[in-house]
Amino acid sequence: MKTPELVAVATFRSTVDAEIAKGVLDEVNIESMIRSDNAGGMYPAIDGAELVVRAEDAEKAAEALRSVQRESA
Repeated sequence: MKTPELVAVATFRSTVDAEIAKGVLDEVNIESMIRSDNAGGMYPAIDGAELVVRAEDAEKAAEALRSVQRESA
């Protein structure tokens, strides 16, 4: 079985912001993961996070995130 290619569709300052965006993608049935490394909490200043999806879902995911941004603007 081939491992799907994952691509980052957005980068956030915190994992909390990434979790909110992940919820948006969950609502439109796009599987996603949050990729973050702050050394197990030892370096909270580097707490940025990326939201990643399968490459074939990237365009749909980006559009879903853009639509939420437009609604909140």
